[in-house]
Amino acid sequence: MPYFDAASSAPLHPVARQALLAALDEGWADPARLYREGRRARLLLDAAREAAAEAVGCRPDELTFTSSGTRAVHAAIAGALAGRRRVGRHLVVSAVEHSSVLHAAATHEAQGGTFAEVPVDRAGAVSAAAYGEALREDTALACLQSANHEVGTEQPVAEVAELCRASGVPLLVDAAQSLGWGPVPAGWSLLAASAHKWGGPSGVGLLAVRKGVRFAPQGPADERESGRAVGFENIPAVVAAAASLRAVRAEAAAESVRLRALVDLIRARVPELVPDVEVVGDPVRRLPHLVTFSCLYVDGETLLHELDRAEFSVSSGSSCTSSTLTPSHVLRAMGVLSEGNVRVSLPTGTTAEDVGRFLQVLPGVVSEVRERLGAPVSVAPSPAAATSLVVDSLGKRCPIPVIELAKVIGEVPVGGTVTVLSDDEAARLDIPAWCVMREQEYVGEQPADRGSAYVVRRLS
Repeated sequence: MPYFDAASSAPLHPVARQALLAALDEGWADPARLYREGRRARLLLDAAREAAAEAVGCRPDELTFTSSGTRAVHAAIAGALAGRRRVGRHLVVSAVEHSSVLHAAATHEAQGGTFAEVPVDRAGAVSAAAYGEALREDTALACLQSANHEVGTEQPVAEVAELCRASGVPLLVDAAQSLGWGPVPAGWSLLAASAHKWGGPSGVGLLAVRKGVRFAPQGPADERESGRAVGFENIPAVVAAAASLRAVRAEAAAESVRLRALVDLIRARVPELVPDVEVVGDPVRRLPHLVTFSCLYVDGETLLHELDRAEFSVSSGSSCTSSTLTPSHVLRAMGVLSEGNVRVSLPTGTTAEDVGRFLQVLPGVVSEVRERLGAPVSVAPSPAAATSLVVDSLGKRCPIPVIELAKVIGEVPVGGTVTVLSDDEAARLDIPAWCVMREQEYVGEQPADRGSAYVVRRLS
């Protein structure tokens, strides 16, 4: 069964498995002790730190092992903000950061701080100039991911780092998705990553803090990991994480070329095979293994379920697959279609045959889901009976409001309007995205007794 969700968690690399098993026998003792077993464990821990630091591009004494990538992010933000409290309490992030960054920002705000989100374009990239404009005199920390976890778009880290340096603001880079593919561009002050993203074991994160960065670890003091990560080190997992990072880096150049070609094939063929599809993310400045596309008139949860039945494991940022029924904050920030969203992220070793079979299966699966939902086959004009129509989609979840809009748009004349009443959060994103795809005019959102009224003008 092809596993196409490496962006969530990559399969355990064979080198990681070998290192983990070996370290279980040799690295179980307390590395802080002076007896033989403790010294052996310390040697393993120090060697792992040196290997990981080399891959990150920092000194070994600048690198801390944490219990997860999320923990590394939270520790980095809290420590940097506390260390620079005299400068100010303002935090700058991009609108498409991982939720761990945004949750930390929300906590900071709840504690009296402030933060600003830098917007992105439809490809998911920030403008370095816009990021620079967001930096203020009281900015204590800036955060920017190296590449997006949902759409694969790479961010201008080097340019933003230079602007931050000129402003005297440290830059935290979340490198979770990109570190296995290569080092992060120079200029960062703090860096966070997670081993399970590159084929290491789960439960291991990396936090690097450059010398000279003001940093005050938060929480009760601890003697381990320079006080930046509490608790007994999981030495076998740490050893496996460092070993696998070195292994995937050695394979990255060749595997990147191979997987990029497969992703290029998906990006080109999906719109040809499936009508009404939007492929999102930057087509060039992107991770080599990840592609995201959204299908009009499709229930995301059903689509993923049907692909799973066809033995393809994929992910989604669609609101229909979320317990909160709100669309992905990444897709929302980009202003692209969220319904029927599919994220394909290929692990190392994915074959051309696997991708070929996926492209064979996908059109039939999407067609079947659309048929079940009563989606329109085409938007054919019909004799207009009214200059405006109102569609009541209250209480209906995505993609039903968009399907009902598509069914009636041909019933108004060119210049006429359709107003969709909806209380589904995804409609705020998907109706404007539908207008872009179908070349109709999105007039705007208006208040309603329940939910909102979304007005669309027919242009053709």
